[in-house]
Amino acid sequence: MSERDNNRDFRNRIRNDIDLASYIDAAVLKTETSASDIEKLCAEAIEYHYKAIFINPTYTAMCAQLLRGSGVRLGSVAGFPLGATTTEVKIFEGQESENHGAEEIDMVANVGAIKSGNWAVYEKDIAGVRNALSRQTTLKVILECTLLSREEKITAATIAADCGVDFVKTSTGMFGQATVEDVALLFETVGNRIAVKASGGIRNLPQALAMIEAGASRIGTSSGVAIIAELRNRS
Repeated sequence: MSERDNNRDFRNRIRNDIDLASYIDAAVLKTETSASDIEKLCAEAIEYHYKAIFINPTYTAMCAQLLRGSGVRLGSVAGFPLGATTTEVKIFEGQESENHGAEEIDMVANVGAIKSGNWAVYEKDIAGVRNALSRQTTLKVILECTLLSREEKITAATIAADCGVDFVKTSTGMFGQATVEDVALLFETVGNRIAVKASGGIRNLPQALAMIEAGASRIGTSSGVAIIAELRNRS
């Protein structure tokens, strides 16, 4: 079953912590992140069998070594967190991370272009990054849904899918939290073509399960250990 398939049978699919961990993209993206924080993240990812981790580009090579052979996917970011750098800068960031072992890139969309109604600039930005990366590299586009109207979300998600990305993602978490409504809207809009990632303020098990039920194939969170502990305690 591909990641874009309907998750609404999640109660049957998530039977234990391993099932839940397969949805988790564990992120440590704060400015003050230290090498010891990264080592801890990688150790947790291996122990709990997360789907992926996401870190700032400076730690990509380090994480590639720490995760080698673990099965945990390595992700980094481009244009994070504002999305306001040029396409060329996003391409460079993505390729640098890819060259150092990243298997996934979460790029922040040009939100200013969306708000300006300049869809050509928005599309060119995404297409530029997609075409510059290997097709083996998973590309997610962060839409920053809390800043967008319903119509902007629909158009932005549709264009992203047209550009050949693998996921649309709700937010960076810097400007608001993911909502079940946004996940459901993105899934309804493009869920038959690409996958949806929920990210931003997801800190407990009920939130994570609600996002999965709404259509999310990945959960971006810095609270993976706590969420899995809740599931274990509930069992």
